[in-house]
Amino acid sequence: MGSLASLLEDAADRWPERTAIVYGDSRMSYAQLDGEANRVANLLVSRGIRPGDKVALSCPNVPYFSTIYFGILKAGAVVVPLNVMLKSREVAYHLADSEAKAYFAFEGTPDLPIGDEAWKGFGQTESCTEYFEIKLDSGWPEPLTPPEYFAPLVAQQPTTFESVARDDDDTAVILYTSGTTGQPKGAELRHRNMRDNALAGADLFRADADRPDTYMCVLPLFHSFGQSVVQNGAIAFGGSIVMLPRFDAQVTIRLMLKEQVTFFAGVPTMYWALLAGLGDTDVSPIADNLRVAAAGGSALPVEIHRQFKERFGVTILEGYGLSETSPVASFAVFGQEPRVGSVGVPIPGVQMRLVDADWNDVADDPDAIGEIAIKGHNVMKGYYRRPEATAEAIHDGWFRTGDLARKDADGFYYIVDRSKDMILRGGYNVYPREIEELLVTHPAVSLVAVIGTPHPSHGEEVKAVVVKTAGDPTTEDELVAWGKERLAGYKYPRVVEFVDALPMTSTGKILKRELS
Repeated sequence: MGSLASLLEDAADRWPERTAIVYGDSRMSYAQLDGEANRVANLLVSRGIRPGDKVALSCPNVPYFSTIYFGILKAGAVVVPLNVMLKSREVAYHLADSEAKAYFAFEGTPDLPIGDEAWKGFGQTESCTEYFEIKLDSGWPEPLTPPEYFAPLVAQQPTTFESVARDDDDTAVILYTSGTTGQPKGAELRHRNMRDNALAGADLFRADADRPDTYMCVLPLFHSFGQSVVQNGAIAFGGSIVMLPRFDAQVTIRLMLKEQVTFFAGVPTMYWALLAGLGDTDVSPIADNLRVAAAGGSALPVEIHRQFKERFGVTILEGYGLSETSPVASFAVFGQEPRVGSVGVPIPGVQMRLVDADWNDVADDPDAIGEIAIKGHNVMKGYYRRPEATAEAIHDGWFRTGDLARKDADGFYYIVDRSKDMILRGGYNVYPREIEELLVTHPAVSLVAVIGTPHPSHGEEVKAVVVKTAGDPTTEDELVAWGKERLAGYKYPRVVEFVDALPMTSTGKILKRELS
């Protein structure tokens, strides 16, 4: 099938008048989306971009992201999506590391040079000679009309373009890892990696082009989850994408009601925020429309599962994956009673196993814990320009994830924790997720992160950093005592700290490395 761009071209050919993107009060049809992507492709080719060149993109969830994303692909180039929160030093690193030749930056992206003169002094790599500022002439965040989707430079380009042919194994997207263990690395994802992950929606969610879904797009599109499951997944089946530039629980609830959203995908902290912000709000109209609720990115607490089902009447389907796996590797089985706490089974065409440090399979025992290894159509080519890191991560087609899990007798996987987050206290392994799952059931605990802190005799001590429920009088000592009654002696947190908020990434993951 070749290029990932074929998803959009096929959709525009089959359903030209269907609404592809909803943004504010504006609507963009599939024909319009395809035409605007063609403008971008024409612009890039006119500036000397050739097949295989890298083009970086910093943009929040606005229509520009999709038009530029697919325009880059149509030109035969490689998309390098960048987190919009990166500072100039970090942007310079990503441009240099990816060898980007062009860069689209949304206005207001923090700490970036604006204008030609500033760009010349930015110190960009020699290869990156083209800089395009994405500007909303109508003002942010006012509704847009189709002619305003692009700056005049892009709007002058033709809306027709013959897409450059690409092979399945050519690189389509380079997604950068978070860099928690050093400098971020670029995961090279093939066209078939990304395309097949989007098309997996037919099996995972029973997506059907004859009954297209309306997707709530609050996951950042520069992240793999938002790209594959929401943007590309919607386009693959002729759905509509309701874009929100920045997640806000109250705004999201209003949009879900207004646009009759049928598909919501989010990380656990988004579900937590939705539930925390509901109060006495009548959500029955949303529940009447909502067909799929999907979660990934990090472990979803059992308590959130329960509360969401109680309020919305929909069971959250939990899945698992990484940037390196496009991202989806496993998912709950649609239509079956979910096993709460499980991330499901491998998706069609993907295999998973549990291995030890030497790549040996761990014992086939429901209590055995090992590191997840993944093989299949979703696994990346490797880390861009990092053969040593690639060789360390991929062996005989198997990618080792760094995540610890167990597997039950029916083949369902349960994430125990990140291997790097595991706490070693007095010679015992302590898995933070287990403690977090318990603590969040206490009335005083609204949100919690469990970490290890240095200890002179035990090596590490267990610490819980807690966002309290408003008005709850529970003290730190009382919460420690409560945990002591319910956890083994080496597990319960000896230290509890109450905070107003937990640090999070732009994708809603808790930044444990910033806690101490």
